[in-house]
Amino acid sequence: MPRVKKSVASRARRKRVLDQAKGYRGFRNNKFKFAKETLERGMKFAYKDRKAKKRSFRELWNMRINAAARMFGLSYSRFMDGLKKGGILLNRKVLADLAVSDLKAFEQLALAAKTAA
Repeated sequence: MPRVKKSVASRARRKRVLDQAKGYRGFRNNKFKFAKETLERGMKFAYKDRKAKKRSFRELWNMRINAAARMFGLSYSRFMDGLKKGGILLNRKVLADLAVSDLKAFEQLALAAKTAA
């Protein structure tokens, strides 16, 4: 059986981890064990917070849509129901952007939602 030398692979692995850990304080940026633990923890937070980011943006969009819909005498749920019944298929991101930037267009949507409901 041929002899296996692991030094190249293990050095590359350590180098990759330490390169990713640049900017950390103390032993976390130059000691492999501490850098690896910190990176694993950071990766868990990054994964979790990518999901939380989507959730928090949807909350923000719903608040903006609700505030604009109430200006025209509709609640959020009645507005969204009216749009669905009227066949207007716009997502919350676009509706929230219209509520902030183009109130006249949002007013037209609110009128359409009122008549459809």
